[in-house]
This record gives sequence, structure tokens and C-alpha cells, in this order.
Amino acid sequence: MISIGGASGFWGDSSIALPQLLEHDGLDYISFDYLAEVTMSILARARAKDPSLGYATDFVSLMERHLPRIAERGVKLIANAGGVNPVACADALRTKIAAAGLNLRVGVVTGDDLIAMQPELQTCREMFSGAAMPSRLMSLNAYLGAAPIAAALGAGADIVITGRCVDAATVLGACIHEFGWSLSDFDRLSGGSLAGHIIECGAQATGGLFTDWEDVGDWANIGYPIAVIDADGAFDVIKPQGTGGLISRGTVSEQLVYEIGDPAAYLLPDVSCDWRSVEIEETANGRVRVTGASGRAPTETYKASATWQDGYRVGATWTIIGEAAADKAAKVGEAVVSRVSSLLSQAGSAPFSETSIEIIGAESSYGANSQARGAREVVLKIAAKHADPKALDLLVREFTSAGTSMAPGFTGMGGNRPKVMPLVRLFSIAAEKSTVDAQVRVEVDGQAVALPDVAKPSCADAPTNGDGEPDVSAPLDATNLTKVPLIQLAWGRSGDKGNHANIGIIARRPEFLPYIRHALQPDVVGDLFKHYAPAEVRRFDLPGIHGLNFMLYDVLGGGGIASLRNDPQGKGYAQILLGTEIAIPADLVRS
Repeated sequence: MISIGGASGFWGDSSIALPQLLEHDGLDYISFDYLAEVTMSILARARAKDPSLGYATDFVSLMERHLPRIAERGVKLIANAGGVNPVACADALRTKIAAAGLNLRVGVVTGDDLIAMQPELQTCREMFSGAAMPSRLMSLNAYLGAAPIAAALGAGADIVITGRCVDAATVLGACIHEFGWSLSDFDRLSGGSLAGHIIECGAQATGGLFTDWEDVGDWANIGYPIAVIDADGAFDVIKPQGTGGLISRGTVSEQLVYEIGDPAAYLLPDVSCDWRSVEIEETANGRVRVTGASGRAPTETYKASATWQDGYRVGATWTIIGEAAADKAAKVGEAVVSRVSSLLSQAGSAPFSETSIEIIGAESSYGANSQARGAREVVLKIAAKHADPKALDLLVREFTSAGTSMAPGFTGMGGNRPKVMPLVRLFSIAAEKSTVDAQVRVEVDGQAVALPDVAKPSCADAPTNGDGEPDVSAPLDATNLTKVPLIQLAWGRSGDKGNHANIGIIARRPEFLPYIRHALQPDVVGDLFKHYAPAEVRRFDLPGIHGLNFMLYDVLGGGGIASLRNDPQGKGYAQILLGTEIAIPADLVRS
């Protein structure tokens, strides 16, 4: 078996993770995940200004502080901190290693950057919307898999730096190397990918964002997750001794459903995963066992994500205090947008391409189900998009002027005025692996490393997208029913998939699931979020963990890097759904 710690869930995660993991006995690897789509656009802009940049510079400074301990413990590191310039990241790290007088070999994986191939890929359509590719892109990167990472480790790398790869690949690459897994051993590859998925978001698997947050100990010193992985792909989840947080069936199950779509076809470069029959069991205090992942051959394409600039955006907030605060805020928001729209028209300027008015504290996220219209303190948020940054500067100025011309109790912007920023959108395509594979290169300390042969899918192995789904029907007892909030019966976690949101729901007890499933029909969930106008709502079953996953399509106002909303990634959607009342036998709730 091998032990792999997850030290980073995003660029900017806490610095407490690495020291605590380095002190855990028996740790073999530490994995770092830095990259989101918005991160790629930020790094692409940095590289455009300075060709030596374009990577997560704070990763290098973090390593510099801990290199002696890393070398002493003999722990290997795998990080996608290379961003859009992994070679520069590796070179900077080698400089720090040499200055420390250490002998650590650095491997680097390149080939994910497809921006030079845009002319050949220009005819590709967006994976979800079918839109044509924009003519000018800021970045274009394929999500590579685990095989290049395994190759770098096999060549003796102590630290492997990659650009864009799927988040779970940093863990799966270590598994392939250590266990000698074949690239056609799909069930094991699925298990290793699931281990990566569980720990890739850091403390989200150890009590972070957990529904039962009151049960999670000491957020200040929350422990970061460790996957103890067996040669067959099953694994345990633990955390370092003496740390806060919580390892339980609930915390790990919530992370399983985080940001997935169809659990029967979770598509990765190395394997098409089927996690419907995964089981999660508490085997000891602070230890959870995960088994039952299965897989099929991967598709013939990589997902590749581009970022591009579509004008500019700005958002500004002010606090409004007093009786009828929400009504005052609504009137201010409408007046400011109306005034600026008139000024733009008078100047012969185009109108805003989109505006957003939200009243934080009055439950805008709940739509018509808001129960807080009587709040006496709210935050008014106005945001807008426009091709001309001067139009957005005008919006900020006029919003500020409301402090003397509109509602009483108007206060509290604080700090400097908001800055107009480029509006960055995501554009995802499917790129043929045969095209991308020819460019993938692995080096260890400057020496090229041969890549292994990658298993090629066949038509017979194509993902089934839910075909053969297990029977989840169960008889319902319709006597002596009572209604209770879903949060009493289930845990929930939500997140984003581009412009789509997912909400995972896991029954606290298996016998609750039939009643939850009966109540939460897709149309019921869609109606709860009708103020966001989802194009479609689909429900998927995960009977192994007694769970459901809902996909809400085109519901995020453009998604995390383009949305004007206060919750652009759907992080609060599960909390909203958990307030739904579920009819269930009273005796079952009390038992």
C-alpha cells in the first residue's frame, strides 16, 4: 500500500497542510492541486507580461521553506503548479534545491498547452453549447492524464511538476508507478482516480464544508486528508494525528459527490469511471474505507478548456441598514441601473450586456422562497458586463453617488472603489488524443523520458452513460407520515461544472433514501431553483452510498469565471435544497 496526502485544493489554499503532512509517519507522497479554469486565465495573463512567469510562484516559495524536511522524510511530491509554464516552475524549483545543497530530482510534464494549435482546432465546437470557438483565446489546455506522471516517477523524479492535468491524475500517477498497474486495468484505475478525487480538494474531505459543521472539531487546525491506497484500488481515508476536522462516512461521501455529473460515466483521460456501487464505511474512529469503484476504457479525446476575454465586468456592494432594508436596497439597485442605462443611451453607447442585482441578507438565492424580506441589514450587490470599461466605471460612480441621494442607512462600501476587470469566459472542447499525445513530453532534470503506451478504447468499451443502472426502487410505507426538513435525513454538497451545477444528497441512513428519492423528483428540484431558470434538471442514483446526484444545466449565469452572481459556483445550492420538507413515517424518524 501507499499513503498520499492532499495538501492543496486550489491556488491559495492554507499553508498549514504541508507541515502537518510532513510529520505523518509513513507518508509516501504529497499531492498539490492548484488549477481551476480562472487560474489558467490569470496565469496566462502573467506569462503574457513576463515569459518567465505563468506558474504558481507561491508553490516554489512554499517548497523553499520545507525542502530540507522533504528531503529528510523522503516524501515525493506531485503538483500541477506549473500552470501554463511548467518548465519555468521546474527551473525555479531546481534553483532553490541547488541553493539548499540538496539532491532532489525534478520532473516536468508538458504538452497540455494547445494554444499554438488553435488554427487546427478552430472548427471544434463547445462541448456543451455547440457554440463556435472564439477567434482570440487567452489559454487553451488539454486535461492530461496520469501516465506521464507515472513515467516521470519511474525515471527517478522526487518532485513532478505538471501543467493542466485532471485533478485526480496527481494521485493516480503515483498508483500506476508504485503498483505497476496496466493502463487497461480499468477497475483499479477507477479506484485510484476516486482516491485522487476524494483528497484533491484538501480539507473538504476532512470536515470542510460539511453539512453537520457543528460536529467538526477545530477548524483552525483542520487536518488535511491522506489516502492509504491498496494495490487493488480500494483505500482508506485518514488525517494526521492531533489535527482538527472530522473523518466520517458523511464527510467522505459528500466529497465523492462534489462536482461530478453522471456517476456511471465520470470521464477521465485514463478511465471512464463508474462510482454507482462505491461503498463508504467507517471502520474505526477517524478512518473510513472506500471500495467498489469500477471502470471502462476512456474515450478517444481529451477535454480541453480555453479561456477568452468577452469584454469587462465589475461588481460593487454597499450596506443598507434600517426597517425595510431589503425594499430600500431593491429600489436603489433598480434606480442605479436605470440611471446609468439612460446615461449610456444618451452618450450613444451600447447598453450593458448583462446586469445583476442581489440583496445579500434577504435570501436572494432562495428566490420566491425567501423568508428574510424583513431583514433590517442587507448588502446590495450590483454587477454588470460591458464591452467598454468606461461604462462600468460610470456604474461604480453612480452607485457611489447613491450614498447621498437615495436610501437612508446607506453605508459601508469600505476600502477602495471596485476595479473593472476583464470578463473571462470558459470554452471547452474535445481534442483528439492522437493529436495531443504527439506533443506530451516528460523530462527529469532536463533528460527526456519515454512515455508508456496508452490503452486505446474500443467501441465495445465505450462508456454506457448509465446503461445497466441498478434497481433503486423500494416500497414506501405511506402510513403515519410526517414532514421533516431534508437536512434531518441527509447530507448535501454542491458545486459547479462549467455553467452547470450539481447537488449531491446522501441519506444519513439507508432506509431514508426511498422517501428522499420519492420526494425529490427532478421537477421539484427545478422548481426550487426556477429563479435561476435551469435548462434541465437530471437525477442520477448512487445506491452504494445511498445517494442521489442532481445536475442543473445552464443555471450559473455563465459559470464561475463569467457569472455576475454572488454564488457563481453553486456552492450554496445544497444548503437551499436541504431545507425541503420530506414526507416520511414518523416512527422511522424517531427510531
